[in-house]
Amino acid sequence: MQQPRHKIIDITDKNMDKFDLFCQKSHAKDEGYQNKVNWFKKRYKEGLRIKLLMIDEGKRGLRSRGFIEYMPGENSWRGVDAEEWLVIHCIWVVGRNKKFGLGSKLLRGCINDAKGRNGVAVVTSRKNWLPDERLFIRHGFAKVDELSPFDLYALKLKKTAKSPRFYSISEKKKNSYGKGLTVFVTAQCPYIHNSVIGIQRLAKKTKIPLRIQHIENHNELKKHCVHPYGVFCVLLNGNVVSYYLGGSVYETKQAVKSQ
Repeated sequence: MQQPRHKIIDITDKNMDKFDLFCQKSHAKDEGYQNKVNWFKKRYKEGLRIKLLMIDEGKRGLRSRGFIEYMPGENSWRGVDAEEWLVIHCIWVVGRNKKFGLGSKLLRGCINDAKGRNGVAVVTSRKNWLPDERLFIRHGFAKVDELSPFDLYALKLKKTAKSPRFYSISEKKKNSYGKGLTVFVTAQCPYIHNSVIGIQRLAKKTKIPLRIQHIENHNELKKHCVHPYGVFCVLLNGNVVSYYLGGSVYETKQAVKSQ
């Protein structure tokens, strides 16, 4: 199939006001989106990169319809030990624009940026909120670690490079956060803000102790890592009950009911 007219824009701290960061773009004034904007400006200096896929769908010219976000593993926002790798946070192509090879084009741009590094790594899952592995396998990625229901895939650009690994997560570490709800919060995803508000309301209604653990950088993420997703997670009495931003309040509510 012929690809639609499109353009890939490298978003920087200088041009970001002319474009968008894709997720929640229709709610650009909301706190969650503004948190992401501020987070991007800080993390850009650490090597964070976003490539925005602009597509002409024949109505209003070029509009954002996908993106890829990645950064150096030593600063990444996934629960992986991946120094000297690039780590993909997110990759999306939406709606009728799938099946044209545009996701592959975004991925190749990331792979090109990884030259001089060990390669590219990505956390995948067939469940919620993360890409599955099929696109990456087609581009030569291989599974290097697993922590069900998550897999870690990597494309080695240096044959002798040490493979990335998930951070070790112990029951002792999860239990150290005590009884009640603990929500691990970052600004990496603009959907996180509303999820936190919903869980705060739930905790107030059910009178369950609630702790919000804000994570401001990679070192803090590593210290508090209780889940491979890294940027958002809900613990209830030391057990992971949700990381899915689209259903975190419902999943947490069900877990509270069943305790």
